[in-house]
Amino acid sequence: MKRRRQFPGATPYTDRHGTRRWRFRKGGFSAELGKDYGSDDFAARYEAAMQGEKTRGLIGAERTVPLSFDALVASYYQSKEWLGLGDTTRRSYRGVIEAMRVEHGRKRIAGLKRRHVKALMAEKAETPAAANNRLKRLRQLLDHALDLEWIETNPARGVKMYELPQGGFHTWDEGEIVRFLDVHAPGTLAHRAMMLMLYTGASRKDACALGWGNIRGHRLIYRRGKTVKRTGIVIDIPLHPDLVPVLDACPSDAFTFLQTRQGASRSPGGLGKEMRKWCDAADLPDCASHGLRKGIARRMAELGLSGPQIIAVTGHKTISEVQPYIDKADRRLGGEQAMKALAGTKPAQTLANHPERFAKISPKNLK
Repeated sequence: MKRRRQFPGATPYTDRHGTRRWRFRKGGFSAELGKDYGSDDFAARYEAAMQGEKTRGLIGAERTVPLSFDALVASYYQSKEWLGLGDTTRRSYRGVIEAMRVEHGRKRIAGLKRRHVKALMAEKAETPAAANNRLKRLRQLLDHALDLEWIETNPARGVKMYELPQGGFHTWDEGEIVRFLDVHAPGTLAHRAMMLMLYTGASRKDACALGWGNIRGHRLIYRRGKTVKRTGIVIDIPLHPDLVPVLDACPSDAFTFLQTRQGASRSPGGLGKEMRKWCDAADLPDCASHGLRKGIARRMAELGLSGPQIIAVTGHKTISEVQPYIDKADRRLGGEQAMKALAGTKPAQTLANHPERFAKISPKNLK
């Protein structure tokens, strides 16, 4: 019986110095894996190569310094927390982590202080969101170092994030939604993509994967791609009446609703580029696909729906995650709903029916 290889696609070769090294190849893609076959670092490089990424600064740096940033990253890439992340999330996190690893990989974790964390953030001060991403990744890595008992406290905890001047992605307002739909008529891919994301709250990645296989009767059921390996959050919602005719116009044999002309699944990156073109054509420079998730959350908040109801549609794990979207709701509408609700309450009751502490007044206090 043929033994299965531990690292399929990894092949050895001898460099000009006579050293045996390993390389990953698949199609036209090639990535160096180093010479320490089977080590934690080797496995981490192999996993990166499987995702189509190359580990930078590899040649001449295979010997990992114990208890260093390099060693911590290698261990983290083998942790349950890392392996439980989705592929897209891991690719995003790895880009931030590897950038720090190239410059600081051989430094010992025990020497990392709060001032160093702030200095790492300051390097990205011109892009506050990137600086905050560095802090988030450092918190996760150093929490792992705590678990390994390499450090006693996490110096990244307590460091404040930079304030984002624009609050992240722009939230679509009703005028912008109407403008987009006026420019892109029913039957176009732009119209279908807008309606699909607007009336499901699906992310760009999830919208690309949705198809007839997710329709059960008059309900849409799918597992969020971002959380499939962690929480396995399942979205199970009725189809919105305005979305039904849009989906009915899709071919019955379509694998996904937003597939390409060749019948292949559309990539999230490809959809993002198309959305940019469609928004520019509608003269909506501030709008993007992710803002539609905020748009449906805003709509639900303005209708007076609760946090649990909103996250049941958006698929967020906690209410705090969706709170920034709720904050974009029109407060004037909320005030009108609140006063309308108060207007339906009964008039004030007599003191005889009030709580005991108000009904019983000591005569001594009246003298």
